[in-house]
Amino acid sequence: MPRPFLFHFRKPMALGLSFCLLQATAWAQNAVSIEPVRPVGPMYKRPYLAVSVPDVRLGNSSRLGALIKGGNLYLTAADAIALALENNIDLEISRYNPVLLAWRLERSEAGGALPGVQSGSSQASSNTSGQGVLGSQQAAGVSGGNSGQVRANGNATVSQIGPVTQTLDPTFQESTSLSHRSLPQSNATQSVTQVIVQNKRDYSGSIQQGFLSGGSLTVSYGNHFLNENAPSDVLNPSTSMTLSFSMTQNLMNGFGAKVGGRNITISKMNLDASDLTFKTQASRTVLSVLNSYFALVADHEDRSAKKGALEAAETFLKENQRRLELGAVAALDVTTADNQVAIAQQALVNSEIALEQQEVQLKNLISRTGLGAGELASVRIVPLDHLEMTASDDLPPVPELVQKAMANRTDIQSEEVSLKTAEVSSLGTRNGVLPVGQVTLSRSTTGLAGTARRVRGTTADPYFVGGVGTALGQVVRQNFPTESFGGGARLTLNNRQALADQGIDQLSLRQQQLEHARSVNQVQVDVSNAVVAIRQARARYQAAVQNRILQEKLFDAEKKKFAAGESTTYNVTQQQRDLATAKASEISALINHRNARTNLDQTTGTVLESNGVSLADGKAGRVVRTSVLPAEAAR
Repeated sequence: MPRPFLFHFRKPMALGLSFCLLQATAWAQNAVSIEPVRPVGPMYKRPYLAVSVPDVRLGNSSRLGALIKGGNLYLTAADAIALALENNIDLEISRYNPVLLAWRLERSEAGGALPGVQSGSSQASSNTSGQGVLGSQQAAGVSGGNSGQVRANGNATVSQIGPVTQTLDPTFQESTSLSHRSLPQSNATQSVTQVIVQNKRDYSGSIQQGFLSGGSLTVSYGNHFLNENAPSDVLNPSTSMTLSFSMTQNLMNGFGAKVGGRNITISKMNLDASDLTFKTQASRTVLSVLNSYFALVADHEDRSAKKGALEAAETFLKENQRRLELGAVAALDVTTADNQVAIAQQALVNSEIALEQQEVQLKNLISRTGLGAGELASVRIVPLDHLEMTASDDLPPVPELVQKAMANRTDIQSEEVSLKTAEVSSLGTRNGVLPVGQVTLSRSTTGLAGTARRVRGTTADPYFVGGVGTALGQVVRQNFPTESFGGGARLTLNNRQALADQGIDQLSLRQQQLEHARSVNQVQVDVSNAVVAIRQARARYQAAVQNRILQEKLFDAEKKKFAAGESTTYNVTQQQRDLATAKASEISALINHRNARTNLDQTTGTVLESNGVSLADGKAGRVVRTSVLPAEAAR
């Protein structure tokens, strides 16, 4: 039975499909976003789940494989730039900068740690005033024996240059303590027992909110349950509840939204300027690709010239060997011609080595895996563009180029952003010179309730008899309020530390301003030098062309004289060497002119624009333009 027609194409189709799938997989890996993925979950749980950061993208784009055919990588300068935009690791590293800056902005918007955050460790073993025997003693100002109270210093001080921004995210703190204590009493007059045994449950919490103005608001609560064995305790077990509000505001040092929000402002400015950083890296990468690509083109032309010189030397050697057989030349002439062949061979080997080294450099620029990729390990790069000298440079006037450079140079723009951020940052050190002043306003209310006991004919006031509801009602009704208003200041004699910080900060700012002025002046020098370099490169190229033409004529004339018996082998080989040197000089002058043009683009900040590169394509890591193999490579 005859096989279906498509059966014969099954393997080629399968191979083609596999190739497409592999390319699609590689491209899909390259297209994965680098943005961290925020956690998903209930509102109460989401802030405490770690973000998921995608793995680094190590695959090359499908464009690279599409340009390889028959062991050769066919490249135009535009394709080399496109591959670098999609695969260059330096650019991929730069793509993380805006993401990092966005997260740093979020970190700045959260504010800094408050100095002097109270720890909950000192709350677990203290008694509320009026609660239990020991609380009664404290309220009366009586100090018993060993009360077992722990006084721990739980303050944490955070220091930085300039005032610390308040914590802008609401902070909730809760502390629970369950304790059983045995407290020996040296004076048992009130407790009527030698050892007080207490069972306690302490619950406390607070909500704290900071403000850019330099103030903070704290709402705290406490619930303390006490059951003890003291016969003299007329309210046992008992519950004590507290609710308090406190407001603190810095008056001088740390006062003002501009001071408190300076880090947020700086983070926003840095995020807005992230495009400048990426454009700088993209321009540097494109410049490296262009220099490497056209250096490879020059190496190919140099190798062709060296091959031509070797062929000419070998032809001349054969001619001398033929004449030696006829007795027309001496054996020394054959040796001289043979030596010229050896010199030409060595020059060709050196040219091929330089070409291979240049290929390695270009491969590293256009591939994310470098030479480790199997598709690049053995392929040879075939450049499709050639070095050509334009009829004229057609350069605009230097003042116009300087104006363009000032508008496009990312380093100048980045310095301007740095100056602005330094000025914003200096608000902190300027404000840090002021004394520390603070005003505090607080109001609290307390409730107390428990089970009444009769002791020696006396019992607790009925108002306090009850449970948690009774104590909570007293708090809500504010039966026992406490209000306070106060302030304080701290003056540092001489104040040398703050003054030195502010002085150093201002001097650094002045240095930055001078460095920026120097950079602006240097732009004019760089543009002028770039224009002069282009003109000099063109003049040198024209001189090199004329010298090469002259050397070709001299070499041709010397060969004719040799053929007529009027010259020597030495003279011919000397002219041959001079011609090879002239060709090498012409190629060198041509690549120098190309580099000078590229350097002018770099000096004016127009590398991307001059080469049709879109900054959006670079940031996305995907060039929309399609690369097509030339007709001779596609066959």
